[in-house]
Amino acid sequence: MTSPAITIGPRVRKSPFYDATIRAGAKAFTIYNHMFMPTSYGDPNAEYWSLVRGVTLWDVAAERQVEIIGPDALALTQLLTPRDIDRCPVNRARYVVFCDNNGGIINDAVLYRHAENHFWLSPGDGDVLLWAKGVAARSGLDVTVREPDASPLQLQGPLAPKVAQKLFGDLAIELGYYHFIHTTLDNIPVVLSRTGWSGELGYEIILLDSSRGTELWEHCMAAGAEWGIEPACPSLARSMEGGLLSYCSDITLNDDPFTIGMARLLDIDKPHDYIGKAALQAIAKAGPARRLVGANFYGAPVVPNQHFMPVKAGEDVVGHVTRYAYSPRLEHNIALVNLPTALSAPGTPISLDAGDGWRTAEVVDIPWIAAEKTIPT
Repeated sequence: MTSPAITIGPRVRKSPFYDATIRAGAKAFTIYNHMFMPTSYGDPNAEYWSLVRGVTLWDVAAERQVEIIGPDALALTQLLTPRDIDRCPVNRARYVVFCDNNGGIINDAVLYRHAENHFWLSPGDGDVLLWAKGVAARSGLDVTVREPDASPLQLQGPLAPKVAQKLFGDLAIELGYYHFIHTTLDNIPVVLSRTGWSGELGYEIILLDSSRGTELWEHCMAAGAEWGIEPACPSLARSMEGGLLSYCSDITLNDDPFTIGMARLLDIDKPHDYIGKAALQAIAKAGPARRLVGANFYGAPVVPNQHFMPVKAGEDVVGHVTRYAYSPRLEHNIALVNLPTALSAPGTPISLDAGDGWRTAEVVDIPWIAAEKTIPT
């Protein structure tokens, strides 16, 4: 069935790299944080292998940053997340979640600490800017919440460090995982960060002057030419293999951090107050009712799902698939599945609707392939 056309107006913004991605052959886009984001250059399988064997460049400017700055910026940031931000040094990043009063996840993000009272939040798809502004308005704190001129590219793949070293020198190799630095590239102001959403070695190059998007893109492509750099998009298969979760898909407001396996990233008893504190402490004591787990299933390569698909134990629908895909390296289908905790143990048999009929599956731990973090010496 042909998908209906979607009407787009000026309310959906183009990224600073949009023209460059069109010239590079982008074939499809999605709308993410009210902005165009490329989703295909025509062959997802080729993009996958370029990512896991070589080096790729992604336009992810739709990762809109939320800046929190001012005398009480630390206090507000502590209020927003159950992670203790006192433990995050300047020029370091942390993965965080934001919860509502019931412990449901508002969104997840990478948090960057630029100074004692200067933070960026880099969230998934959702209006975190408006939520943070609302909390700030009711807090009485002396703080400004705004969207800065900050647009990320991702340089990802096992050869990404070679390209980054050519662009930025040895500081790119010396930069630790989840560390970042303010620097320039041919007088283009950027933040260089050892972060990304690929499961492979990589960097985010965050442009701080949106008028120079095409220029920055071309610098990166030229530097990567000798290593066969390719334009690409976030990979469904690789993100799933690495257990990299997607807000609105694997994570929703109905899920708490314990459901999605993020207990290790919580400081639920930190001395600071934060939204959802009592709820998360109660869930930690009782245990989560549901868990997000992996599942293996076989047969013909599955077509990625466009909505949640039902999961059965026996004849009863007990949960749903959040995402599934065929893994080229594992050579079978994989799924992320939301199940009752009692059915979440590895080895549990289930069946799932694969779009072309029901298939048997088996619960497994995630990730299937761990994320790469260490640059080879």
